[in-house]
Amino acid sequence: MTDVSPSRLNVGIDLGTSRSSISASNGARFVVESYVGWPLDMVARKVLKRDVLIGEEALENRPLLDLHRPLERGLIKEGSEKDEQAVRELLEHLLGLATSEAGDDTVVRAVVGVPAEALRVNKQNLRKAMDGLVDGLMIVSEPFAVAYGLEALLHTLIIDIGAGTTDFCVMSGRYPTEDDQRTLTNAGDSVDDQLYNLIRERYPDATVSRHMVRRWKEKHSFVGESREPVVVEAPIQGKPSEIDITREMRAACESLLPPIIETMVDLISRAEPEYQSKLRSHVILSGGTGLIRGFGTALEKALQEIGGGRVRVIQDPVFVGSDGGLQIANDAPESEWVKLRG
Repeated sequence: MTDVSPSRLNVGIDLGTSRSSISASNGARFVVESYVGWPLDMVARKVLKRDVLIGEEALENRPLLDLHRPLERGLIKEGSEKDEQAVRELLEHLLGLATSEAGDDTVVRAVVGVPAEALRVNKQNLRKAMDGLVDGLMIVSEPFAVAYGLEALLHTLIIDIGAGTTDFCVMSGRYPTEDDQRTLTNAGDSVDDQLYNLIRERYPDATVSRHMVRRWKEKHSFVGESREPVVVEAPIQGKPSEIDITREMRAACESLLPPIIETMVDLISRAEPEYQSKLRSHVILSGGTGLIRGFGTALEKALQEIGGGRVRVIQDPVFVGSDGGLQIANDAPESEWVKLRG
């Protein structure tokens, strides 16, 4: 008898506050900005000729849109039907990109990463958002997905710094427990907020938006000594002007160091004494904000205070979370999946 069972497609999704990525077992990989927008009125709809815009397209047309960034600190914003709708639009868009060539009978199963300490509170909202979009769902912590994708499963500390959260996970050769994981809200967005306020304080006549500040940070961020001045262009009373934000950039970026170092050292100190030196030697720094120049070196310097260590910085972190989710999906037994349709 001919086998008529439907084909299967596994995907890993890194649902991020700033950017979201998807990796699929058919080889598809996509990343989009985590923004969703609807035309503000009939004029905007006529100009855009679209009912909804997602990602970079939404950002570029934001003056014409009711724009939503529906993920806050890695969580679906609660209490807003529009934000809940935006998350579903974002997920449907990602899945559509990855499954565009899949047949109607394809069974789609997704592993979605969320902040380490958000598993309990976010599972219900995420399941609701994914209902009907996939056949099977697993929700895991983002740093665990990173560790799994890198096969860094033993005596390793993952530090994943995104836009909304910094997530920590100690891997000891098994599923991490709650005690093995931490989440801080000190992350990329908090750097943006501080940098914006510091620039406004120093240059009160400059017209600066948070989108401009975010772009400057992504291009020029650093800790420690700067190789060269950070000079950017912003309008001052309508006239394009150059402003030096070197001091402000350093202060905003270095604000992340104390809480991250404190949490890193605390997690290492809680490990079994005979394994602490191995853990110190296998610290992995991931996430877009982890690419701040000099950040890995600063963490290594902090480790010198407790016996020394090594920090490996993931230089291309865009798909590391979604790739890890895909690997989990490929390896997971049937008992791990929550059935959402079929």
